[in-house]
Amino acid sequence: MTTVVIGTQWGDEGKGKIVDVYAADAEYTVRFHGGNNAGHTVVIGDNKFSFHLVPSGIFQPKTTAVIAGGVIVDLEVLTDEMKLLQKAGVRLTRKLIISPRCHIILPYHKALDHAYENARGKNKLGTTGRGIGPAYSDKVSYNGLRLYELMRWDLFVEKFTFQAKIKNKILATFDVPAINIRKELQKLKAFRTIIAPYVRDVYPILIKAIQKKQSIVLEGAHGSMLDTDWSPYPFSTGSNTLVGAVNIGAGIPIKHIDTVVGVVKAYLSRVGGGPVPTELTDKTADLIRERGKEYGTTTGRPRRIGWLDLEAVKFSCEINSVTKIAITKLDILTGLKKINVCIGYKLRGKSISYSSCGYEELACLTPVYKTFHGWSEDITNIRKFNQLPKDCQVYLRFIEKFLGIPLCIVSVGAERSANIYL
Repeated sequence: MTTVVIGTQWGDEGKGKIVDVYAADAEYTVRFHGGNNAGHTVVIGDNKFSFHLVPSGIFQPKTTAVIAGGVIVDLEVLTDEMKLLQKAGVRLTRKLIISPRCHIILPYHKALDHAYENARGKNKLGTTGRGIGPAYSDKVSYNGLRLYELMRWDLFVEKFTFQAKIKNKILATFDVPAINIRKELQKLKAFRTIIAPYVRDVYPILIKAIQKKQSIVLEGAHGSMLDTDWSPYPFSTGSNTLVGAVNIGAGIPIKHIDTVVGVVKAYLSRVGGGPVPTELTDKTADLIRERGKEYGTTTGRPRRIGWLDLEAVKFSCEINSVTKIAITKLDILTGLKKINVCIGYKLRGKSISYSSCGYEELACLTPVYKTFHGWSEDITNIRKFNQLPKDCQVYLRFIEKFLGIPLCIVSVGAERSANIYL
């Protein structure tokens, strides 16, 4: 069984927890795209673990975590996560595999990210500043450096020096300090020593697992609304975030995917710029943000909050061939008297679909809402659907019917066991 867990909104849907659930029975959990601009959180008892590169399923006893070639890697972040896992008692030998095809986020990428954002002034995109965009730019313009080169040190030094000299000229244009090539190479060499034992070809491992009918869970790093082609570009991430990226990033043919779990947060949040049709800016948004701890796992920035946008989610489900829905953070809505759900868009009085919208349309359209009664009962300890408050059940069943896709998990708390299974 090969399962893809994918976000259907603007990220931060709670994918990490759902991956952890599915990884309990998996031989492999695989990150197939994105970089450390995404953060996934797993809560185990009183311990909270946040990951930006290592797959969330690594805590499951029989699971091997794979960072596939579609991921771009910040070596400092990766080695920090490895140290965190070792401190937590996870033996990484035979537990972590990293593809040599991964491109590397290098110091000049981060410097360029900040330089470009500063140059945009009031028109900033709201990037995470992690060097993601510049790293992808180098990748597609044949200027990227991979773990493949890093493992061949003399070759890496030659290519890094060449690229850094070019980037330093660009940085000077923006009055940004130049990269110290010698010092950065010393740091990179130290990171190389740490990760080298884990770098190996991923493709034959995953293909063999499929042939042996072993269970694989593929972990989407970002929400579908941030896809570089299907987002309100340029308010996007630098990679393709849809199910199709599994073939590109991990080498797994699409025909081998059995299940696509679409993760839907019971409301909406977003980090960064760009239009959010259902955005709230009132006390309700403040309440949801504080109760849901809606601050970026990567940046720490407060997330923008909005009502659940089923028009956008339905598009995500269609384009990703989602077969099951996992609802997260339902407990955060407890206590609200009224809950709105967007069921369509109107632009100048006429209906318009998400796929027909660019960022200009999304910024000026009017959401069409359906209003539901809220509930006041604490639901965090409920483990059966029919024990949920009736109004809560009505809310969930409407989502299920609107999307035409069955619910499989309803998360009612942050802890890994706080789930209702359908």
